[in-house]
Formats: sequence, C-alpha cells, structure tokens
Amino acid sequence: MEASRQKNPAVADAISYADSYRWRICALLFFATTINYIDRQIISILKPTLMHDLGWNEIDYGNVIFCFQCAYALGYGSGGFFMDRVGVRRGYMAAVLGWSLAAMSHAFARTVMSFSVARFALGVTEGGRFPAAIKTVGEWFPRKERALATGIFNAGCNVAVVVTPLFVPPIALRWGWPGAFLVTGALGLVWLVAWCLVYRKPVNREDASASASENLEAPAKISWMELLRHRQTWSFTAGIVLVAPVWWFYLFWVPGFFHDKHGLNLKDFGPPLVTIYLIADAGSIGGGWLSSWLLKRGWSVNAARKTAMLLCALCVVPVCAAASVTHLWVATALIGLAAAAHQGFAANLYTIVSDTVPQHAVSSIVGIGGMASAVAGMCAAKFTGYFLQWTGSYVLLFGAASCAYLLALLAIHVLNPGLLPMKIGNNNQTQVEL
Repeated sequence: MEASRQKNPAVADAISYADSYRWRICALLFFATTINYIDRQIISILKPTLMHDLGWNEIDYGNVIFCFQCAYALGYGSGGFFMDRVGVRRGYMAAVLGWSLAAMSHAFARTVMSFSVARFALGVTEGGRFPAAIKTVGEWFPRKERALATGIFNAGCNVAVVVTPLFVPPIALRWGWPGAFLVTGALGLVWLVAWCLVYRKPVNREDASASASENLEAPAKISWMELLRHRQTWSFTAGIVLVAPVWWFYLFWVPGFFHDKHGLNLKDFGPPLVTIYLIADAGSIGGGWLSSWLLKRGWSVNAARKTAMLLCALCVVPVCAAASVTHLWVATALIGLAAAAHQGFAANLYTIVSDTVPQHAVSSIVGIGGMASAVAGMCAAKFTGYFLQWTGSYVLLFGAASCAYLLALLAIHVLNPGLLPMKIGNNNQTQVEL
C-alpha cells in the first residue's frame, strides 16, 4: 500500500481523506449511541417521580421495562435483517426517526398501559441501532481498529448516563416529567440531519484500502436458518445473552437501588451515577484499545480478544459486594468498575462478529444475538420487578451479575475456540460447521 501511495499521489490523497472521514462516521455513531441511551435512561432517573405521581410499584415498573425489552428483542432481530437489506444510511435514518417520535410520546402517557405502549414503540425502533453501528464499523474500519472504533462509539452510552442525571432532573423540576421526555426525544431529530448530510458508503478501492478489501464484497442473501447452522452465530449469541441483562439491570435499576438503600432522590442521583459512567467510559475505550494494541504487537485475533475479555470478566467479580456495603461511594466504585468491565467486554464481543462473519451478514448476526439477549433481558426485568417487590433485596441480583462474564467467556471459547471465520460456500450455500 505504501508503494502505491508513493507512485500515485492522487490515491494517497484519497486514502488520507478516507482515513479521516471514517473517524467522522465514528463520531456520528458515538452521538447516536448517546442520544439512544438518554432516551432509555430517562425512565430510570424519573422512576421515583413516576412511582409517586402515577402510583406505581416495583411490579408496575418491571412490567413497563418488560414491554421495552420485548419490543427491543423484536426490533433487534428485525433491525439487523433490515440493515443488511436496505443499508445503514437509509436504515439508520428510519430507526432514529422512529425512536425519537416514540421517546417524545412518553410525555402524553399517564397509565402503566400507555407507558408500556410508548416503551414498546421505543424498543422496536431502537433495536436497529447496534446492528447498524457494527455494520458501519465493518464497512469503514480495518480489522485492527474495529474494537477501538466500537469501544469509542459504544462509550456514547456511558456519556448518556452521565449527562442524563445532570440535565434531566432540572428539566423535570421546572417543566415536569413530560417536558423531560419531549426535550430528550427531540435530540434524535437534530442528529438525523447530520447523518443525512455526512454519511455515504465506501464505493471505491481507496475507501476499501482505508477500511478493508472485503468490505466491497458483493451483497448476498443469507437466511437466518443458514446462519443458525454456524458456531460463530451461537458463540456471539451465548455471550451476549449472559451479559446484556446485567447491563440492563445497571441501566434501569441502579438509580432505584440508590434511592432504596442510600436514600437518594431526584436531586441527588447525579454525582454517583456520573461517577459510575465516567469510569465505564474508560472501560469502553480501554477494552477496545487493549485488544487492538495486542493485535498490533503480533497477537492473534483469538488471543487478543479473549485476553481482553478475560481481564474485563475478572474486574466484574467484586460487584457481588455492592448490595452489602453501607457506604454510598464504596457501592458506587464497585458498580463503576463492573460497568467499565462490561463495556470493555462488550466492545470486544461485538468486534468478534466483524472479525469472524462476512460483512453482508454482520448486522443479521448482531440482530440474532441482540434479539436473544433482549428476550433474556425481558425475562430478567420481569423477575427483578417481582423479586424486589417481594424481598427488597439486591444481594442475589448483584451476585448473579458478578459471575455472568466469566460464564459468557467460557461459552464463547467452547463454541468457537479459535475464533475461526464463518465459511460461506459458492452460490451462497452455507457450509455446516456444527
């Protein structure tokens, strides 16, 4: 590649432009993730207010979250299929428009049923975000940078949960909780304009040199039944099913945990939640950076990804003590470490898909795994609501979170020990690997 740059300055300029352009794309993915998680996180910040104003209990709240998770499962699976068929430019536009309108509709809900409908609409439309983002990274970034790019855009969820407890309470206190839903929902419409103006798909060899030559492979239709015959599909799905419900637990129940166990209210959530997700930001970028750094030092993809994931899984283990400690900031530090480790683990887990799966099937694989994890999260939400209503104890919940990542890594390793690439036969016939 260096020789071609020296011989052809025009090619060198084109490659240089593509190298800078892809990081602008990554920035757009980061901001979309941030807005997406603001729209999710707001309900947990407003949970004590909604429970007081609307007369909810833990089971009611759990049922609202259950509806979101159910819809997210549907949206994640169909969203991955949709992105592979229409492309991320148009697909992402449709998803963001849909979830922005759904988020704003919460302002008009007053019952558990109407909130459940609004959350269902939000879940269906938000489901396409991650498949679209992973597909975009695969189109524009070379393999050695994909985990880093994934970690960077995925850090947007941590920024969201840092920002949300800082600016949502003042809005809610001034204009009421409906105003908070309207303001946050409208942010996606602003992002939509930027995406329409900026994004394009790699279309030439210079773009391919900046990302990966395989990104220009001809699209092929691969059914879910064919994909389910591959160990790469099951490896990713097993991992995400085990760890995703833990992240949902942090997102939707940690503010309630601080309220119940440490007496915090709408005005007090900010400092501990900001601390948790600032720490999580470091984990998101650090986990992706670590495996990318190991790859640049000559490690295999298998060794680099799994070493980074093992370190992250070990860092989650201490969170089992979070429900037992009496000091607020000790609990905050334990949850923050676990959240950071989750993000580092997830950055590598999602990158494994683009490492091992043909580009035209990436969104579908992510959609399959995401749908399965949302179903797991849906069941976990129902269980958590009833469990907390009956016992009021968080000990078992944090205990389960502490061991989920080691189990996930074990499942990934058993199902795909060498992180071998998926083999697609001629004429789109999938070779059975299980």
